[in-house]
Amino acid sequence: MIMTAIRRYCLGVHALVASIGNSVSYLMPVLAFVVAFEVFSRYILDSPTIWAYDTSLFIFGYIAALGGAYAQQQRAHINVDILYNKVSARTKSIFNLFSFALAMFFMIIVCKMSIGKFEEALEFNYRRQSEWAPHMHHYWLMMAIASVLLILQLSSDWIDSLHQAITGKPLLPEVQTEQEETAP
Repeated sequence: MIMTAIRRYCLGVHALVASIGNSVSYLMPVLAFVVAFEVFSRYILDSPTIWAYDTSLFIFGYIAALGGAYAQQQRAHINVDILYNKVSARTKSIFNLFSFALAMFFMIIVCKMSIGKFEEALEFNYRRQSEWAPHMHHYWLMMAIASVLLILQLSSDWIDSLHQAITGKPLLPEVQTEQEETAP
């Protein structure tokens, strides 16, 4: 019964992160359009916008931050392969337990700081220092949400690694990353 609840938690996190990761990918063409519009406006119309640079920075920040948990899920983050690839699956799980715990600790700090910055931005009406001067509170809220998503994904991965370190088998063998699905 406990293992069923743990599996459901991990599958739920997996589905949530995959859904958000896929959704955020739709911002990429929006980012390309904003940048292309600014180039067109600046060099063809000789009338640069005051909003395109800030907008493109925010969109890129959203893509990078909200895509971080999805990258973790797909095992797309950087790894030290020299040692990692030469050890058994159980030893890899032990390495993962340590690195995932360290990453969760760091992301808890990022989350706490982002919430504080969000509250500050609302209280003092923080704006980006540019000609357009957009509000900053949405960015800090997004950073808090992105860090919570990454914490959830890391916790699911940590549970899976713990299970694999103890039993020698993955907790969710049916869940594969896109990289594993396309591997020859």
